[in-house]
Amino acid sequence: MNINRKKLLLVMLVISCLGCFCFTAGDKAFSINKKLGRGINLGNALEAPKEGQWGITLRKEYLELIKQAGFDSIRVPIRWSAHAEKNAPYTIDPNFFERVDWVIDNSLSNSLYVIINMHHYEEIFNDPNSHAERFIELWKQIAEQYKNQPDSVLFEFLNEPHNMLDDDKWNKLSAETLKEVRKTNPDRIVLIGPGSWNNLGKLDKLQLPADDDNIIVTIHYYEPFQFTHQGASWIGEQTESWLGTKWTGTDGQKTAVIKDFEKACRWGKEHNKPVNLGEFGANSKADMDSRARWTSFVARQAEMQGFSWHYWEFCAYFGVYDKDNHKWRQPLLKALISDSNEQPD
Repeated sequence: MNINRKKLLLVMLVISCLGCFCFTAGDKAFSINKKLGRGINLGNALEAPKEGQWGITLRKEYLELIKQAGFDSIRVPIRWSAHAEKNAPYTIDPNFFERVDWVIDNSLSNSLYVIINMHHYEEIFNDPNSHAERFIELWKQIAEQYKNQPDSVLFEFLNEPHNMLDDDKWNKLSAETLKEVRKTNPDRIVLIGPGSWNNLGKLDKLQLPADDDNIIVTIHYYEPFQFTHQGASWIGEQTESWLGTKWTGTDGQKTAVIKDFEKACRWGKEHNKPVNLGEFGANSKADMDSRARWTSFVARQAEMQGFSWHYWEFCAYFGVYDKDNHKWRQPLLKALISDSNEQPD
């Protein structure tokens, strides 16, 4: 890299950081967001239609390994809608509650903060009007179940609202849900993200109650998408044509990440809300050098902006852990858990 260009990039990084460490100090949401720190998603387990159906069954040792590796928190994607009655009162299966209880208990015993969310409620994306009541009633049950848990247990209302659940409908639904949850959990930290798959570009459409300070805003980041999702069969056949896409860390590639995160940082500063990067990662079909380089840059840039983050994910297609060979994928683990504050080359 040209020396002058490298200096310019470093100056941009410093300016963006200085501009985003001006949040109100001492607020509970900011304090807990800092404690979330560096986290990981337990993906493809409880968000499958049935645990194990997508090849992942959660084990106690996973939580122990995550803590030992240096992570601070976990995000648990959960498909509650597959374990509850279809009709009122929409009762959640007690056995499934016990399974989620187990995850929370083992997380807390390993001193991990834990986010429980609602993941893959596909019906509400296609017909939000018909499922709004069920959605709220499910969260009322979840809130009641965990009302006595410590502050290290957080709620995230819905992963990646999209399709027919547009910005206006999502703003209305999240506000109504928050109102109900606050009846049993008045001070619980809740994560709420923008529409269009938690796209940071939709932050300006997100509306949050002005009188509730116990909210963390969550965003997802998979840019450039043709790199992070190359060969991702669940997206469609077109992803096969993306195979071989690399992320080499050019000035332009880095600047794109910086500008995106600066936008999210500015929004958080203007609205006095901490920001969580709830998902980011690159599919295993990408080459490992590019994956590690991209992951390191995104993670460090998120930290420089004051975001907590949760890598997608532990041990499946994007996984940092090889469950079959019982070992960490060291380039990815090093990219995530770094003691260096320097930006990667």
